[in-house]
Amino acid sequence: MNEPTKSGNPPSVEGIVTRASPFSVKETLERLQAAIHSRNLNLFAHIDHSGEAKRVGLTMQEAHVLIFGNPKGGTPLMIASPLLALDLPLKVLVWQGEENRVWVSSNSVAYLRDRYAIPQELVGNIAVIDAVIEQALKG
Repeated sequence: MNEPTKSGNPPSVEGIVTRASPFSVKETLERLQAAIHSRNLNLFAHIDHSGEAKRVGLTMQEAHVLIFGNPKGGTPLMIASPLLALDLPLKVLVWQGEENRVWVSSNSVAYLRDRYAIPQELVGNIAVIDAVIEQALKG
């Protein structure tokens, strides 16, 4: 199991990019949602893992997944590589780690590109995830 490092940094997992957020979980989620909407992307779902855990009497640090995308961008990707539908729509995880630090994690664009042999001309369709996250985390 990949536990946080002694330094309080998130675990290193192949194919996953994790960035520190200078904002609270709530504000990070709000900023991500605003960035998603500003790029005319659809927010398909917001899964509140910690809220669902609480509902069944369990506790965990905050963890939320936003699922978003746009059929105009995703469809050509799935035509080129049908198995990519396993990882689309795009997903971003906002979670609270040790010392209440807030993190934003997502699949690496390079990992998805290599895993599904995405043609170079379509890589920009998934690279939007990095732009959304960078926009949301700007101070």
